[in-house]
Amino acid sequence: MIILNAKQIAEKQNRFVSGHRMCAGCGIPTIVNQVLASVDNVVVACATGCLEVASTIYPFTAWNVPFIHNAFENAAATISGVETAYKVLKKKNKIKDDIKFLAFGGDGGSFDIGLQSLSGALERGHDFVYICYSNEGYMNTGNQRSSATPYGASTTTTPAGKVIPGKIQFRKNLTEICAAHKIPYVGQTSAHAYWDLTEKVRKAFANTPAVIVVLQPCPTNWGFNSDMTVQISKLAADTCFWPLYEIEHGKYKLNYKPNKKLPVTEFLKEQGRFKHLFRPENKPMIEKIQQYVDTEWERLTRLTGSE
Repeated sequence: MIILNAKQIAEKQNRFVSGHRMCAGCGIPTIVNQVLASVDNVVVACATGCLEVASTIYPFTAWNVPFIHNAFENAAATISGVETAYKVLKKKNKIKDDIKFLAFGGDGGSFDIGLQSLSGALERGHDFVYICYSNEGYMNTGNQRSSATPYGASTTTTPAGKVIPGKIQFRKNLTEICAAHKIPYVGQTSAHAYWDLTEKVRKAFANTPAVIVVLQPCPTNWGFNSDMTVQISKLAADTCFWPLYEIEHGKYKLNYKPNKKLPVTEFLKEQGRFKHLFRPENKPMIEKIQQYVDTEWERLTRLTGSE
């Protein structure tokens, strides 16, 4: 059963409960609860990362659903194996229930280490949904850069200084990489947009295999106050730094178009990882980021017919 009504979602008993060790201001627990409230009878696989490490500290768990912990690289492979076993058992009439299959992974376990596992599961066409919560770095192990880390961000492996001014590559577009597998559904959303996330979960489970990439601002390593997570998330959408859109059966659709597109500096200036960009000598970097955001936004509006 897929929950459609927002009131129903709000009234659902939490499947991801308090007592976990997520950082103050982290939006991951909210994301997980919204996803789990939007679907019933679900089995979850979770890659090693912030979510798993902070929610399954032995002998405790924050999960009120069947849960499988996986290594960084194989959440998609594991859930596809479970889904295949379920199909066999159901064919033999050993299981009667209709069960859904869901995997969570961070950007390290999705953009990078787990990409081959995810790609293989999508290519094989397994009946599952994959949720990537992207905090744009290897936050669980100390804020190392990943291929999801944006251009100019200072991390522990791309520290801004005299040698380099932060990361010198633009981030990978996992959303469109997944869409290139010609799967039925791919969505991109952000932590503040609960209405968008829950609707995309509904569509994803109706069109598997499916992938949803959720931007998850990280107060600890992005460098902002823990009460600003929703604000930072919304600024990412309002500056078009992180557009909210979906690709359903190959058709692009824009889910949010700001009434007034804000300059990208409104998003960057609130975060410690970008503070070095506001030095006079780094002004060209901000201009380069703005140009990149503008170009990608124009391309997306063309693809969605939203010019």
